[in-house]
Amino acid sequence: MAEKMILPTEVQVCATCSFWDGERIVDDELKVVVVAQDCEGECLVSETSKTCLNHMSSQPVCLWEDLSPDPAALDKASGTPG
Repeated sequence: MAEKMILPTEVQVCATCSFWDGERIVDDELKVVVVAQDCEGECLVSETSKTCLNHMSSQPVCLWEDLSPDPAALDKASGTPG
């Protein structure tokens, strides 16, 4: 069984980016992401395979985006005027 890691969502690594499609569990209430230490997924921006712990600063072109929903999208979903 692979070792699991718990990462705060504000850490700028691939596992916490909305453009990464690797296997992860996101807890919106606690604002953490749980991934296997050796997990890989595809970066949808660069269309290349990246490990979950690949740090965004190591990439010349990285569009790291927080997993948190856009506040405007939340307002629209709840029916609150934006």
